[in-house]
Amino acid sequence: MHSKDFLLTLYRIMLLIRTCEESFVELISGGEIRCPVHLYSGQEAIAAGVCAALKENDMIFGTHRSHGHYLAKGGDLNRLVAEIYGKSTGCSAGRGGSMHVLITDKGYLASVPIVAGTIALAVGAALAAKIRKDGTMAVSFFGDGAAGEGVLYEAMNFAALKKLPVLFVCENNYYSTHMPIRECRADDTLKNISLPFGIPSVSVDGNDVIEVYETAKRLSETIRSGGCPAFLECRTYRFRGHVGPDDNIQGSHQDIRPQEEIDEWKTRDPIPRLEKHLREIFSLDDATLALIRSEIENQVTQAHQFAKASPYPDLAELTNNVYR
Repeated sequence: MHSKDFLLTLYRIMLLIRTCEESFVELISGGEIRCPVHLYSGQEAIAAGVCAALKENDMIFGTHRSHGHYLAKGGDLNRLVAEIYGKSTGCSAGRGGSMHVLITDKGYLASVPIVAGTIALAVGAALAAKIRKDGTMAVSFFGDGAAGEGVLYEAMNFAALKKLPVLFVCENNYYSTHMPIRECRADDTLKNISLPFGIPSVSVDGNDVIEVYETAKRLSETIRSGGCPAFLECRTYRFRGHVGPDDNIQGSHQDIRPQEEIDEWKTRDPIPRLEKHLREIFSLDDATLALIRSEIENQVTQAHQFAKASPYPDLAELTNNVYR
């Protein structure tokens, strides 16, 4: 059994991610935030569970939907929010926006908009770790859409061939942009795609943070022992649209998901599930949970205040760090 303190840490991380993500909804709809924002609401258990199984100097690589990975790996909330506002105090100095966040001192090395764009980078980082013999590993987060990109298969083959310390984490939310997985794959699970390369694979309920953590911990221990890479499929669902708050705008190209499907998945929301566990096992009461929620809401409010008070990048610095 996991300790109360450990489970509360997971709870706080998931709640921070959800509260942060939901705080952008009205700002996006109202036009105050104008960069494309891919919200992670509903998938928090994956980032929280996997990152809890890692060491601080392990390296992770994200996607276009990576605020959750950033926060779970220890990224600064103020700098994340400021980046999404395009402010100079952001984690990418206001130059990257929502899809280009990083914290190099915490081992979060890249997120990019290109589908499958960071998978090869994670394998390269794992190769470097093996050469250095420093005991670190790399984690590649990607969605089910990346399973249609050749680079994933090339990367898995190379990682298996060289026995690299890398964990491939597929966040299967059953939609590739607006294409349901059932319409583009004969099998809506992805756990078997690593098997031809001799990479062991596990599929878990990605909305159960305890299962995600325990599986990621076990796989990471095997990877560190020099065994081989591993593949972890986390079955989950995003509660918001592919980009921006909603997919169900009547008459738009985003009007693609049945409401009953969304409602059914919301019954599996990872945050209330962990709350229920904490109540049953540790008798946590409403007042304790309400206090945690209030603390996190205050943190997010302060992050927005910090971002709004921060300056935009200086136009004179436009070509800084641009290499030709």
